[in-house]
Amino acid sequence: MHQLAIALQKKGDIVTGSDDEIFEPSKSALSAHKLLPISFGWNPDHIQKDIDAILLGMHAREDNPELIKARELGMPVFSFPEYIYKESIDKLRIVVGGSHGKTTTTGMIMHVLQSIGARFDYLVGAKLPGFEQSVSITDAPVIICEGDEYPASALERRPKFHFLFPSIAVITGIAWDHINVFPTFENYLEQFQIFIDKIETGGTLIYCESDPELKALMAQQQRSDITYVPYGLPIFEIKANQTYVTIEGETGSLAVFGNHNLLNIQAAWLVCKKLEVSAADFVKGIGSFTGASRRLEVVAQNETRIVFRDFAHAPSKVKATMEAVRSQYPVRRLVAVLELHTYSSLNAAFMPQYRGALQAADAACVFYSPHAMEIKRMPELPVQLVAEGFNHPELTVCTDRADLEEWLATQQNEGENLLLMSSGTYDGLNINATAEGWLRSK
Repeated sequence: MHQLAIALQKKGDIVTGSDDEIFEPSKSALSAHKLLPISFGWNPDHIQKDIDAILLGMHAREDNPELIKARELGMPVFSFPEYIYKESIDKLRIVVGGSHGKTTTTGMIMHVLQSIGARFDYLVGAKLPGFEQSVSITDAPVIICEGDEYPASALERRPKFHFLFPSIAVITGIAWDHINVFPTFENYLEQFQIFIDKIETGGTLIYCESDPELKALMAQQQRSDITYVPYGLPIFEIKANQTYVTIEGETGSLAVFGNHNLLNIQAAWLVCKKLEVSAADFVKGIGSFTGASRRLEVVAQNETRIVFRDFAHAPSKVKATMEAVRSQYPVRRLVAVLELHTYSSLNAAFMPQYRGALQAADAACVFYSPHAMEIKRMPELPVQLVAEGFNHPELTVCTDRADLEEWLATQQNEGENLLLMSSGTYDGLNINATAEGWLRSK
């Protein structure tokens, strides 16, 4: 929301906002653009009839006093994605959905288009190198959006990507996530069917045919007014820990690796091809893509060790990230740490979904914080249940940061890679110090 506020101000709109708390980095970014509220909290007097639109963040509740005042006055209230659609109604809309890879695929498309000087707007869920903001709204003819399946707002609980009505849609894969919102896999799967139904007449759906759930869904499709474009892995090879990709006869090296990223690259290529980008320009551009923030991000490295940090938390994401590091560095021992931090990952009923997710690791640790569970008001998650869910022969489960640090200290040997996976902070673990210590150890 703060990124959208900055983007709209840059476009020339008058923007104000409210929140009960504002944290970094949002606070500094808003302050730099003179958008930080004078005081925190909610004040109905802020809502006046001369306001053209109210934009509602997904964490604002129905009993919010400013929202109540806006509804009493009959003012137009938009969720984030509803307003993005309003701003892009005359643009070519590209929406990337899927349970995994949507941020990276969106970022790849953006990176290549930027490399050839194309004009476009965007909405992406992470910080990307070369882009100051994660939202841009201008008069560009194209917008590239990451399509999130999480609810749009307190008033509109349908998934965000149901409001974007793509001209070109991508689905990277389907693996049950957000158990707190979609209690069954069938309910979760239905959201993607609805997304497909929202594609504009004459539009295109680009989908990963190697994903079993997505392939089954495609077999049931009835729409004859859109074009279906399946994709799989591109031609590639790995030489001396370096991955090379070939697109329509053009070959180049990559800064990213792993089958999941290669699938993302193929999806990005098919979108860029629709936008009349040449294979040569695509391969040249994608070669310098280093990934979104915390997506197999290299924290520290030397000749024999690398410490990676990754956002992976859902089972399919964890497995894909693990296999990527294992394939790229097959002779190195792999040590993996996964923090359970989301509502789904801390749910006892969800534990069986993680079976085999850490299988590629030589040694693995699952960490979760009782404090985080208290904040989320989650019931107790027994350590034994976690161990049984993952079913890894060399698994340690920790619920205390000191125990995690002690376990890491026992794993440091030559010729090892360390993979830290979390959407959280390991209860305040100093990631950079941990990484540097890993490289210095004997």
